[in-house]
Amino acid sequence: MSYRPPPPNQHGGYGGGNPQGGYGGNPQASGYGAGYGNQQGGGYGGGGGGNPQGGYGGGYGAPPQNNMNQQLHYWFRAVDTDGSGQLDANELQQALVNGDWSRFNIDTVRLMIGMFDRDRSGTINFEEFTGLWRYIEDWKNCFRRFDADGSGTIDRNELSQALTTFGFRVSQRVIDTLLHKYDQQARGAITFDNFINACVTIRSLTDSFRRLDEDQDGWVNMNYDTFLQLVISNK
Repeated sequence: MSYRPPPPNQHGGYGGGNPQGGYGGNPQASGYGAGYGNQQGGGYGGGGGGNPQGGYGGGYGAPPQNNMNQQLHYWFRAVDTDGSGQLDANELQQALVNGDWSRFNIDTVRLMIGMFDRDRSGTINFEEFTGLWRYIEDWKNCFRRFDADGSGTIDRNELSQALTTFGFRVSQRVIDTLLHKYDQQARGAITFDNFINACVTIRSLTDSFRRLDEDQDGWVNMNYDTFLQLVISNK
């Protein structure tokens, strides 16, 4: 997938207009918060410790002048362990943590690389990393809005509320299916990274379904081949 659905912020609902938030456009930056090397407790989306090696080699060029970009540049270099100027999934995973300090799961990391890897290299450069970081910050603000109890996770009711607010009218059976898939620790709630993954998956599947639902009545007829294409394209 190459589109970047940002966190929406309006009631809409399938068949009732598109949720606000410009799915497919670039989200606006909303403040970065703490990140690699100096993240405060409970932060979502920073990484942990470690100092970059000296010298701006490895294809980095001069550090950016903007203070925030300088900090991002520092984080980028700190996790670019091979000095290539590109982050693969394993390197990027080291920069991304949940509120409980667990690393983002590798599937979510690969999903994000797929959305921001413009040259389809399977890695992201610093410019792509900057866009990804802003995207995560927007999701972070969204996550905090629905994490009503401040637990650092999203439970069944919070997930249902989030999807309803985003405009997705899904049943509790779908909510339970999402929890079964993304609640990797079987605690009845999902972490920040899996919240992003779940919401992006629902959006992607909904978009695919809408394209087939010509009269927008919530029903489609499809043959086996079309079904396989739909599922495979959203993997």
